[in-house]
Amino acid sequence: MAALPTTSSSSQASPTPGAARAPAAAASERLPRRRYRGLRKFARNRAAVAGALIVVFAVFVALFAPWLSPYDPIATSFMTVRQAPSALHWFGTDELGRDVLARMIFGARASLAAGVVSVGIAVLVGVPLGLLAGYFGRWVDAIISRLADALLSIPFLILAIAMAAFLGASLTNAMIAIGVSAMPRFVRLARAQALSVKAEEYVEGARAIGLTDARIIVRYILPNVLPPIIVQASLTVATAIIAEASLSFLGLGQLPPLPSWGSMLNTAKDFVEQAPWMSIFPGIAIFLTVLGFNLLGDGLRDALDPREQS
Repeated sequence: MAALPTTSSSSQASPTPGAARAPAAAASERLPRRRYRGLRKFARNRAAVAGALIVVFAVFVALFAPWLSPYDPIATSFMTVRQAPSALHWFGTDELGRDVLARMIFGARASLAAGVVSVGIAVLVGVPLGLLAGYFGRWVDAIISRLADALLSIPFLILAIAMAAFLGASLTNAMIAIGVSAMPRFVRLARAQALSVKAEEYVEGARAIGLTDARIIVRYILPNVLPPIIVQASLTVATAIIAEASLSFLGLGQLPPLPSWGSMLNTAKDFVEQAPWMSIFPGIAIFLTVLGFNLLGDGLRDALDPREQS
């Protein structure tokens, strides 16, 4: 009697490279469709579009400040001290005769830069740490998580003020202080996402065909972690702008004579009754910009939510 054909145990134990790559290929094929659905959903969200327009306008003003500003933002004129809004000075002048509109336009550079750069610091430091903690676990996770928990135990603004006071008053130090204070948020978020993604079939298949941990993290885990990171980053920019305004208001951020919206409020606090426009217009600028980033972040969260796109 002929012997029945048998399957070797080695062929049953290890999947073929093609089979291991199949889930990843299917996921990559679905990615363009998800992006298209997300973009279409974002475009239908009126609040999100309004927020995006506010952010684009603020960035446009900051980039083209030298061409948009009607006056030199640091030029003083004792002939026009604390003048009310007029045809010559649409937003009035401050205690040194400087045009408030010109200082607001140039102040957008400092305030937006503080928000974006500080969040960039938080993302570049926090996301890799969170990915390492979530992917490797064990003692790596224990050390990184304890560090993040320790920083999260201190209120965000209090930690930023303490670090800025320690580093010294300057816009650069304020960015560093805000970035380090916001970093634990991204550590926790990236860690949670990595913990859920590393159990997926395509990650197990990547391990089975012998890919290195670094390649698995960069190629398979990081792309799936990016959507919530982008949403959190857009929302954190709004928080960072408020933090920079607070630090500059306390004299720990942008130093005179260079303007930022927070430093303008710091100057205006002594002239609230005599020249209320010195504080009203920078306050409105902060409010609208923060509102724009919050609306943008909410829209991105809804558009990038995989549960809504499935």
